[in-house]
Amino acid sequence: MFSSIPPIYTLSPQTLRNEQEGGLGLWPIKLVDGFENRVVSAAAGEVPVRVFTPQSPKGVYFHMHGGGFMMGRAHHQDEGLHMIATRCNVAVVSVDYRLSPEHPYPAGPEDCEAAAVWLAENAKKEFNTDRLIIGGESAGANLSVVTLLRMRDKHGFENFSGANLVYGAYDQAQTPSARNFGEKPNHMITTKLMAWFHDNYAPGNLQKDPDVSPLYAELSHMPPALFTVGTLDPLLDDSLFMHTRWAAAGNRSELAVYPGGTHAFNTFPIQIAAQANKKIIEFIKNSIR
Repeated sequence: MFSSIPPIYTLSPQTLRNEQEGGLGLWPIKLVDGFENRVVSAAAGEVPVRVFTPQSPKGVYFHMHGGGFMMGRAHHQDEGLHMIATRCNVAVVSVDYRLSPEHPYPAGPEDCEAAAVWLAENAKKEFNTDRLIIGGESAGANLSVVTLLRMRDKHGFENFSGANLVYGAYDQAQTPSARNFGEKPNHMITTKLMAWFHDNYAPGNLQKDPDVSPLYAELSHMPPALFTVGTLDPLLDDSLFMHTRWAAAGNRSELAVYPGGTHAFNTFPIQIAAQANKKIIEFIKNSIR
């Protein structure tokens, strides 16, 4: 599948987005009834979010989508988030954060922070529960950790009960596995593509800033986390290193590595995807008990 399409960095971001919205991407957009688009307001600003609320939710899953900080939208995640919502009995709030290069760092983290502040202040009133779990995939996992750090350091809020961090990109300067991966036409992301994402998101002098690359952050007082990654993912070291730093900072941390898994492997109809998604569901359920 991947070898049948040109390298993403040969196209403009808007062309890629148009193709995705037009159903020409590898992952067709499947909207699910019951989701609603809202705009939430906090002191940091107004942010669009996509919300799904089941009957009597036991918690809220606060989600940030992937896409290299340049692509993806909250409504692209309906199918996967609906699975989480129904199987875990949680409400979902997915942030439609601004994208680079039109809106480079710090726009994305600012939007996620603003939505997190709104959720911290309004979860009980909106969803009748204050049990909060955070999570995301790839760039979304990066933004999840950055949001946790901003909420801890700027707002004194440490009440997330779990972090579901799926093949995250935690070092914009590139970990060894990302730097040494090279160019492989049958893989979704490569060294050159990741550098393209990073250069459009934040300039080089910021790539080791903890607010851009949370692998370098002080990680105490973080919630229990599940790190999910495949062995054929260029971002393998990102999860290995972050899991180790998470645990070394005194937090509960679990690492789930899936042999043969590429980037985004859990979105394909393969056995390890079912295994990974089952474990993620169990983690979220346990986080709200």
